[in-house]
Amino acid sequence: MNQSILKFQLVVAAVACLNLCRFTLAADAHSDEVKLTAEAIQRNGIIVEPAKKQPLVPTFIAPARLAFNTEAMAHVGTPVKGRATELLVRIGDQVKKGEALIVVASPELGQAQNDYLQKKTALEVSIPQVKIAKEAYDRAKKLMDENQGIAISEVQKREADYQTAQGNQKSAQSGVIAGENNLHLLGMEQTAVDAFLKSGEIDPKYTVRAPIAGRVIQREVTLGELVSPDKEALLVLADLNRVWVLADVPESKLKEIAKGAVARVTVPALRDEAIEGKVSHIAPALDASTRTARVRIELPNAEGQLLPGMFAQVEMTSTQNGKGEAVLAVPEDAIQTIGDGSAVFVPVANEPNTFAKRAVTIGKPVGGMVPILSGLKEGESLVTHGSFILKADLGKSEAKE
Repeated sequence: MNQSILKFQLVVAAVACLNLCRFTLAADAHSDEVKLTAEAIQRNGIIVEPAKKQPLVPTFIAPARLAFNTEAMAHVGTPVKGRATELLVRIGDQVKKGEALIVVASPELGQAQNDYLQKKTALEVSIPQVKIAKEAYDRAKKLMDENQGIAISEVQKREADYQTAQGNQKSAQSGVIAGENNLHLLGMEQTAVDAFLKSGEIDPKYTVRAPIAGRVIQREVTLGELVSPDKEALLVLADLNRVWVLADVPESKLKEIAKGAVARVTVPALRDEAIEGKVSHIAPALDASTRTARVRIELPNAEGQLLPGMFAQVEMTSTQNGKGEAVLAVPEDAIQTIGDGSAVFVPVANEPNTFAKRAVTIGKPVGGMVPILSGLKEGESLVTHGSFILKADLGKSEAKE
């Protein structure tokens, strides 16, 4: 009886062990898999593409820094002498083209407006004088021609008076033109001059306006300060929608780049996210102390995250090696470091929205692409974008286990 019970217990233990082994094997088979909902896949921008061969052109790295686009900057001054009575913007403000920045009270502008009014009045007075002198001359000439009823000296006198009146009118016209030009030189636009003539009221206040749209990056004036055209700039504006990246390229690498070459810029302050641009300018001379040449890359900056002064690193494509050799390569976003090695995520057959970790051996990244040395074949599907979400979910699953 005892032997029968013992045999039964052994059989039960064996069955339990077998089931446990099967469960463990099944669990191990899915331990490197992650399943997401279709909504999560779309929300996180997960993209699946086939692995393919492509030419990888060698690149090199150069240190760089971000700078203002000096072709989209403006040093704003004043064309009139006066005192700053209103400061309408501060450093950091975004302004539109034509927006008011500073108001200057200028006696010089007021005097120019007064002179212009006087010259305008002189012109208006000279017009009827010319008309009267012409009529007097015409009557005298007619009498002389008809019956010699007037002395020749009187005719000549009236002719001289008419010519003098014409000269005075021309002089007054020149004065008006000069006065209006002077107002333009002092910053008054034609619409402002027309409005001033219509009202007849002298307004010595001059409003300094923004010549471009941009951000106020310097303000070199205080309230009540005396200003004049001699001061280089009261404000400095910069359009930050595009910024420059200035890279210092060693002279030995200059032969490998050309204007228009592709460049990938990474900024440590922005989590090293790569931004692609193109070489727009190569300095014609070297820096004698560093033996490097300044190379400029332009980058879009619509969101304003790129700030002049930030340090950066530029990866530039070499132009000396043609198109490069075609190798199996995937985007850098597809590669994740898990444990001590590199891995990609591949879709699991017959299991929708499920991805499995696949260990791979990789080479040195080139231009944002990573060569695959082993672990993946050409044509196999893998997650090329958004794989960091799968890595995060895989880490959560392992932590729970």
